[in-house]
Amino acid sequence: MTMTQLKCDIKDIALAEQGKNNIEWAMKDMPVLEQIKKRFSVEKPFAGIRLAACSHVTKETAALCIAMQAGGADAILVASNPLSTQDDVAAALVKYYNIPVYAVAGESVEQYKSHIREAINYKPQLIIEDGCDLVSTLHLEHPEIADQVIGSTEETTTGIIRLQAMEKEGALRFPAVGVNTSLTKHLYDNRYGTGQSAMDGIMRAANILIAGKTVVISGYGWCGKGCALRAKALGANVIVCEVDPLKALEAAMEGYRVMPIAEAAKEGDIFLTVTGDKHVVDIQHLLSMKDGAMVANAGHFDWEVNVTGLKEFTTEIKQIRPYLQEYKLNNGKSVYVLAEGRLVNLGAAEGHPASVMDMSFANQALGMEYIVKNRGKLEHKLYTLPESVDISIAELKLKTMGISIDTLTPEQEEYLNSWKL
Repeated sequence: MTMTQLKCDIKDIALAEQGKNNIEWAMKDMPVLEQIKKRFSVEKPFAGIRLAACSHVTKETAALCIAMQAGGADAILVASNPLSTQDDVAAALVKYYNIPVYAVAGESVEQYKSHIREAINYKPQLIIEDGCDLVSTLHLEHPEIADQVIGSTEETTTGIIRLQAMEKEGALRFPAVGVNTSLTKHLYDNRYGTGQSAMDGIMRAANILIAGKTVVISGYGWCGKGCALRAKALGANVIVCEVDPLKALEAAMEGYRVMPIAEAAKEGDIFLTVTGDKHVVDIQHLLSMKDGAMVANAGHFDWEVNVTGLKEFTTEIKQIRPYLQEYKLNNGKSVYVLAEGRLVNLGAAEGHPASVMDMSFANQALGMEYIVKNRGKLEHKLYTLPESVDISIAELKLKTMGISIDTLTPEQEEYLNSWKL
């Protein structure tokens, strides 16, 4: 671990040059965020405001932090997952962009929690979050600091579920924007980003052929839809497990087999969870799997697969590859766990491509601006960005892709707005 004059906790400052190259490479494929950054650099909407970001420390997140810094924010970045940090990016942010970072790839749970507390000690006025760990810890341990927060934005379904629970209980102490509810986020990031990056993580971790395998997807939200789509495109036989009748019906209409996880557990070769819930693949399912079955998770937290409970039925845990562990069970079979049950797309791969995060982080940046512009006007509840913001992001993205679309004529607009024939 190397410390610099800027207070931080990173692996090695010597990695900074490679990190800078990776950040600049990502920025080339994030034109929407780049346009927002240029405007922010002129308008300075966050001048003098302390901002804490608790997110995956990747080259794309770096681009978001740099954009916020351009808008005048005094930013600090901590990891939202112990495995997802790109150490070279962390070093580059410290050395070249003067942004304090507290994140080390593979950090212990204790170190991870200490980094969350570093963000709290920063006394942030704005929070960009991925999973709600920082916001929930802040509310539980330092409500007096939470009372000074202008607002937060949340990237994930998991985090939004937690914020909804806080709002329902009347516990939320500031307004929050659920970025994941924006169409330009979940339709694009969750479906296309998670679909590609989760398969990428599985293939990097295990180096296996997907074609011909039976892939079981637990959860058919937008992330699950994307994962099922990509697995099918790679030649897999896809089974979907769901608790929502409407989503289950949709999966069936898309041509997937739909069944309870207890049945699917006996058939699957590869299992992927994307639900945001706890123990959707539980002990009884893991013990009934085929010898050699592989289990991965693309939900935010590592509790979707009950890996902790599985250890009680394990005689030996063998590290096969960097992100692939063999659990030799006392029933004579083996189950392979990818990325320790944590986010496989970020633990075993690099997460979403920059072009996907371009839209997600455009939502984050504009969500922050929305909160600041409406300071004192918003209730302590969860908001979705106005549709006009969603549309503007889509328009910017289309423009950068060189795509133009039709517009309604006055006659067409009049027809659509009239009830008369």
